[in-house]
Amino acid sequence: MTQLQQARAGRITEQMERVARREGIAPQRIRDEVAAGRVVIPANRRHLNGADGGAKLDPIGIGRAVGTKINANIGASADSSCKDQELLKLQWAVKYGADTVMDLSTGGDLDETRRYLIANATVPVGTVPIYSMIVERPIEQLTYDDILAGVSAQAAQGVDFFTIHAGVLRKHLALTQKRKMGMVSRGGSLLVKWMVHHGRENPMYEMFDEISAILAEYDVAYSLGDALRPGCLADASDEAQFAELEVLGELVGRARAAGVQTIVEGPGHIPFDQIQMNMTRQQELCDGAPFYVLGPIVTDAFPGYDHITSAIGATAAAYYGASFLCYVTPAEHLALPTGEDVKAGCIAYKIAAHAADVARGHVGARDWDDRISEARARFDWAGQFALAFDGEAASAIRGRDQVDPDGDFCSMCGRAWCAMRISKEVKEQASGTK
Repeated sequence: MTQLQQARAGRITEQMERVARREGIAPQRIRDEVAAGRVVIPANRRHLNGADGGAKLDPIGIGRAVGTKINANIGASADSSCKDQELLKLQWAVKYGADTVMDLSTGGDLDETRRYLIANATVPVGTVPIYSMIVERPIEQLTYDDILAGVSAQAAQGVDFFTIHAGVLRKHLALTQKRKMGMVSRGGSLLVKWMVHHGRENPMYEMFDEISAILAEYDVAYSLGDALRPGCLADASDEAQFAELEVLGELVGRARAAGVQTIVEGPGHIPFDQIQMNMTRQQELCDGAPFYVLGPIVTDAFPGYDHITSAIGATAAAYYGASFLCYVTPAEHLALPTGEDVKAGCIAYKIAAHAADVARGHVGARDWDDRISEARARFDWAGQFALAFDGEAASAIRGRDQVDPDGDFCSMCGRAWCAMRISKEVKEQASGTK
C-alpha cells in the first residue's frame, strides 16, 4: 500500500513518524493530513530501502500543516554533462537548505546520472520522465509503450516524484495564441509538439490511469506539471493558465483514487498583486493538494538577479497557500546553473520559506530568530554564528575589519556610536547593576 492508502486505512507508517518528529507535530495529525491529500511524503519504496546499495531516503513532508519546503533543480544539459559535477550540485543544494532535488538532465548518460544521484541522495529526488524518453528519438516518434516503459524504468530506479504534464489538452492550444511568450515549459512544449504532429490528445492525459498504476506500485508521488504556466508578467493569470489548472484539479482526484500522492505545480511569472488570488484558486480547484510554485518571479526586468525577484514572490506564495517552493538561481533564463548559482538559489529560497513560516505562525518557526536576537543583544558573536544559517559567511564579513572579535560593537558604528552597547549600558545603569 502507498502512504496515502495506509493513511486512509488509519495506519501510521515509519515515514509518517519520521515526518512528525522533524516537524514537532503529532503522528496522528500527519496521518490525517496525508489521508486527506494535504500532506505528501515523496518516498519511493526503492529509495527508502537504498536502491542498488545506495543511500537510504530520509523522508520529508510537503503541505501546509508542516514547514515550507524548497526544491533545487540540477541536471546536465546537452552542452554540459558530468555526473560528478551534478553530484557536487546535489551536495551543495542539501548543504544550503534544499529539501528535495530534481534531476532535469537532458544531456550525457541520463540513466547513469539519475542512478548516481539517487544512490547519493538522502533527500527525495524528482525527474521529468519524458526527457529521457527522447534522447535517442525525436519527440514525434514517441509511442505510448515508450512512455509507460520510461516511467516504469525510472520508478524502478528509485525516483520519488515525477513531473508529468498531463493537464495541457488540445483544446487549450488556441488559448496560447494571444500570449507574448507562448509556452515556456520544456516538457509541456515537447508534448504539445507531439500532439500537433499526430493530431491526437495529450498521451499523458489519455494514459493517466496506466501511469498512476505504475506510480502506485513504487509509491512515487505525482508533481502535476503546469505546461501553460506564464513565462512573463504579460501572460500571467490568463485563460490558458487557468484552463489547464482546472484539468489538474480533475487529475488530483483521479490520482488519489488510484492511491497516488499528488502535488500540483504552479506559476511562473506573476505580478505581486496576483499571487494571493493564484494561491487561493489552486487550493479551491485542487482540493488542498500541496502547491509547488516556481517563484513566482514578480518582475521580468532583472535577469541575473532572478533568485531575488522570485524569492520575493515565493515568500508571498508560501504565506498565501503554497507548500513547496522551486528555487530560481541567478542563471535563470541565461545558462545552466553552476554550483555557486545553486548555493545562491537555495539560500534565497531558504530565506523565503522561513520568512513565510514565521509570518503564518507555523509552530516553532520564530524560535530560531529569537535565539539569534538574544545572542546578538549579548554581543555573543560565536553564538550568533553558530545559530546563523550560514555562519561561515557571517563570520567572514565580521572578520573583514580589524576589530576586537569578541568586542561589544561592529565596525558599522564603532564602539562609541553603537546603539545596542549604549542601550545595554543604560539598562544596566537603570537597574543598578553597573
